[in-house]
Amino acid sequence: MEEGKRQRQVAGVIQQEMDDIFRRLGLNMIYGGMVSISSVKITPDLLEARIYLSLFKVTDEKAAMKKIEDKAWEIKRELTARVKNQLRRMPVLQFYQDDTLEHVFKMEELFKTLTPQPPLPEGKKGTHDKSEA
Repeated sequence: MEEGKRQRQVAGVIQQEMDDIFRRLGLNMIYGGMVSISSVKITPDLLEARIYLSLFKVTDEKAAMKKIEDKAWEIKRELTARVKNQLRRMPVLQFYQDDTLEHVFKMEELFKTLTPQPPLPEGKKGTHDKSEA
């Protein structure tokens, strides 16, 4: 289902404020790596915010997610103070690890292992060509 205009607006505001909150609380650099908010998805009733975090070169990802979850109350309090005039109710914050970066790296490695086939000479036709039959 496609997101509505209000969902996108609220998600944008939350993502922008969360970036600043993470920087202020020192959560953007954890365990020797960088944590960034890759996206924010809001439910249609605007009561739940799913925050997807990208962990780059973080040595202990589970511990980093636990640290963020432990500070969730402080993050929500700060976010509520910042957006109280823009939202009627503060959505419940849920943090998820965004693994698209890992998926991209795995796909790149797979592509590197593939060996390209040499091009066929001009006069030769491939075995999959139907015009030979």
